[in-house]
Amino acid sequence: MSPQPIRLGIIGAGAIGNVHMNTFKRIPDVFLAAVTDTYLPLAEQRAREHEIAVVHENPQALLEDKDIDAVVIGVPNQFHAPLAIEALRQGKHVLLEKPMSIDSATARTIVEAKEAAGKVLMMSHQMRWLGLSRALKQHIERGELGRIYNAKTGWFRKKGIPGWGSWFTRKDQAGGGPLIDIGVHMLDLTLHLMGNPKPVAVFGSTYAEFGPKRKGIGTWGTPNWDGYYDVEDLATALIKMDNGSTLSLEVSWAAHSAGLSQDPFIHLMGTEAGASIIGDKGTLVTHAFDQIIETDIHHLGGEDERTLMSRHFVECIREHKEPMTSALSGYTNNRILDAIYESSRSGNEVKIEW
Repeated sequence: MSPQPIRLGIIGAGAIGNVHMNTFKRIPDVFLAAVTDTYLPLAEQRAREHEIAVVHENPQALLEDKDIDAVVIGVPNQFHAPLAIEALRQGKHVLLEKPMSIDSATARTIVEAKEAAGKVLMMSHQMRWLGLSRALKQHIERGELGRIYNAKTGWFRKKGIPGWGSWFTRKDQAGGGPLIDIGVHMLDLTLHLMGNPKPVAVFGSTYAEFGPKRKGIGTWGTPNWDGYYDVEDLATALIKMDNGSTLSLEVSWAAHSAGLSQDPFIHLMGTEAGASIIGDKGTLVTHAFDQIIETDIHHLGGEDERTLMSRHFVECIREHKEPMTSALSGYTNNRILDAIYESSRSGNEVKIEW
């Protein structure tokens, strides 16, 4: 007999919640059972669009619904920790949007709640499931790069500040700017490709040269001109790992970055070969016969990254196993982000103790 479908509740009916609804609809083992949002008309609209029978008036009501097995949390960053902790307390499995939380202290409380509940908590880092990311990981696992001792990653947007004045640009609600918004994606994927070494020291700087002047505003998010901007618009950091490897990270929402691609990038330097991803193009670099040889990395085919990620969430629930993007990975990312902000404030290197 086929197992009963996993009954899924969606907390947050905005753009990212809608992406999750569209994705999980394609997975046979999942039934979209309920949705909620602080703006109920939007939740009701999504319920009509996706044929969801139940609209709960608030997240607490959805989390208390005994018919819900698992939840997707796609809401502003400040609510990640309280909602994830309550979901776990109510016995739900959780797929949590990035970042795990606005800081590592509250991220740690999520980890503790997950350990106490014995439920699956998975971070929504879909870039690990991109065809190019998976292909490069296969090259690495075959030992083709040797030991990866240095990496460089980032994402430069020249004019892309989201929702000026909204929660996106308020530190108490978002936790930070591009570092915690898009930087966490690049950090997570690069650490994954490097084999998840443990970060032990960070030196970083952050800058706010565009946002406070209402410059560099992009098209994502809804501005609130009565709001304010107190986060960075560019961040740079050097991270040292317990195995001696290093990772440099550079991200911006807005910058005078002449000559730099706006595509996300990763450069890995190994003892036997190197590899780069820039946008949707991947390259392996080796030496042979005293010549530099560059070859393309071919994307792995199959389903799109969000479908694969969502299937993995279901698989982890069914098989009682730890997700690839585990609670520990989310917490590690938050530890690094906190250290970068602290280093920028103090001007000193910050040690990360484990």
